[in-house]
Parts: sequence; C-alpha cells; structure tokens
Amino acid sequence: MNNATSNKRQSNDFFWPSYVDLMTSLFVVMLVLFVYSFKLFKDREGELKQANGELKAKAAELEQITKIRRSLQQLEGRYFRYDPTNERHELLVPVQFKAGRDEIQDSYKPALLQAGRTLRTVLKSIKTDQPVRYLVIVEGMAARYPQGDPRNAREEQTTYQLSYRRALNLLNLWKQNGLNFGQDRGIELIIGGSGFYGTGRYQGRREGDNKRFLIQVIPKVGRMQ
Repeated sequence: MNNATSNKRQSNDFFWPSYVDLMTSLFVVMLVLFVYSFKLFKDREGELKQANGELKAKAAELEQITKIRRSLQQLEGRYFRYDPTNERHELLVPVQFKAGRDEIQDSYKPALLQAGRTLRTVLKSIKTDQPVRYLVIVEGMAARYPQGDPRNAREEQTTYQLSYRRALNLLNLWKQNGLNFGQDRGIELIIGGSGFYGTGRYQGRREGDNKRFLIQVIPKVGRMQ
C-alpha cells in the first residue's frame, strides 16, 4: 500500500507540472495568434481605408471629367462637331489643301481663327472644383489617291510629314494672331500628322475630304506641376 500510494503521488507530481506547462504553452500560442491576427486586422483595416480613399478620389475625378465633357459640348456648333464614335471633336471648317501642299489658303483663315478663339474661350470658361489640365491634340490628315494608285505606297511616309506640316501651319496661324495656347496655364497643345491613316477617316467618295484637321481635347484632373 505504501508503494502504491507513493507511486500515485509521484504520478500526480509529474502530471500537474506537465499540465501547467502544456496550458502555459497553449496560452502563449493563443496569445501570439491573437497578436498576429490583430495585426493582420489592423493592416487590412488600413488597406481598406486607403482603398476607400482612392475610390472616393477616383469618383470625384470621374465626376469632374463628366462635368468637363458636358461643358465641352459648348464647342459644338458652327466650327466643331463631336464624334461620339472616336470621342473627339472634328473641325468643321471645310479646309481643302492643294495636292501635296501644306499652305492654308487665305479664304479659310478667318474661320480657322474664329474656331481657335472658340476653343480657347470654352476651355478657359470651364469651372471645376479641382485643378484641370487640358491636352489639346491638333491632328493634320491627308487624302489617299484612288485605290491601286502606286503613289499611295510611294508617298506613304512623306504624307506623315505633309499632314504634320498642315497641323503646324494651323498652330502658327493661331500664334500669329494672338492665340498662343502654350502660354495658357493648364493647356498643353500637341500637333501631329496621321498621313494616309488615323481613325475616323472618310471613306469611298469622301476620301478627298480627309485633307482636314481633327481636334481632340483630353481633360486631366489633378494637381498641376
């Protein structure tokens, strides 16, 4: 009996310290998991707040761009037509260049000047809650020769330069008459030439009408540099 009692006592003496150690270890593990989970939660909460802030900023930016696009409808009329397919404005002044030439004929200049004044006035009159920059792209174009004409292939590269010079001459015409968009804060004017290509070209019998200008206004909402 004494031996049995002694063995039982030794067993109990071994069990309880082991049990306490096990519980202590489990408590430490649970504490670590809790701290780790709490950190993940706080990190996730911060990410969600940041994402929510970014969404609000994007929503505000989209609202501003929507207002600007509505304001740009003022351009539509005598000098501009909005092309919803390509989301840009087409200059309605029926400019016709002589074949292979980039000079703007005098008969078109008064209307082109008024179109430039209209564009500048509309851009400067738009009121927004945030700083806005306008990227104004003036694209010169060229008409192709009839289908199968070898000049289409032979002059493909040179027409890029030709159509660019046409856009450049429009820019120079505006500058010479006090319409220097480059001096307007918040307006950046870029010229380019699409040659025989580009989107929104006239097809078929209207191919000759591609000797024209396209104007695209892209608003950029945000802090100006």
